[in-house]
Amino acid sequence: MSLQLHLVLLILAAALMHAAWNAMMKASGDRFLTLTMVIGVGGAVCLPALIIVEPPAAASWPYLAASFVIHQAYFALLIQAYRFGDLSQVYPLARGLGPLLVTGLAAVVAAEWPNAFGTAGIGLVSGGIASLSLTGRVKREQDSKAVFYAAATGVIIALYTLVDGLGVRSAESSLGYIAWLMVIHGIPMFIGAIVFRRHKLRPFLKTSWKAGVVGGFLAVVSYGLAIYALGQGTMGHVAALRETSVLFGALIGALRFNEPFGPKRIAAAAAIMAGLVLLQIGG
Repeated sequence: MSLQLHLVLLILAAALMHAAWNAMMKASGDRFLTLTMVIGVGGAVCLPALIIVEPPAAASWPYLAASFVIHQAYFALLIQAYRFGDLSQVYPLARGLGPLLVTGLAAVVAAEWPNAFGTAGIGLVSGGIASLSLTGRVKREQDSKAVFYAAATGVIIALYTLVDGLGVRSAESSLGYIAWLMVIHGIPMFIGAIVFRRHKLRPFLKTSWKAGVVGGFLAVVSYGLAIYALGQGTMGHVAALRETSVLFGALIGALRFNEPFGPKRIAAAAAIMAGLVLLQIGG
């Protein structure tokens, strides 16, 4: 069963925004502070909403707690992945693993089993991901580290997608779940930066606060839309369509950072996208 058109458009917008703020983090000289600024702004934006929206039901709070823990691992792994790899290498691998694993986990946990189209899509995504990890670059040691951290990031993405998908469905208030999730993610990170990186924080804010604010809005809207969609459609569908961001990320990497986009990556991206399309069609 395909997603409704308005959900498709919302997720595509979320994918573009997600690729954009990841590109901003890759371009930053201090990725930890950039990520902290992005997530902190997202939490600050949602803070006033806590007194307006209906709070999530008690059944969803264990999911919120689990999502917080999983996201901390995601942030740490993402920073490491961008330390060793290009945006057009790390981003497709990390995001491409997401729908592959989410589909399998959702089948077991939520009985959302893919049909023949979905199974074919999984095979194409797997082949595309395998070819992305064999880019034939010169810096092989650095390249292998990038692949490792990107793959680990992909596993974490699948876990938080599943957890937030289940959480928002039990929340009885999608907006309440989204707002509380952003706040519990953002505020502690910003406090941590003040405590542990306070000497670098002020100079960073003077030169990069605009990028942080823009990235924060992009991040909060992007994931907010994704969580909303997870509450409306099957998790495999949503995860698959959201990862069209891999194309946006690869294009940004080529245009903004002059990263290579040769035949191997074109073929890999095509295979991943074909698989994601089949997952979207087949479920």
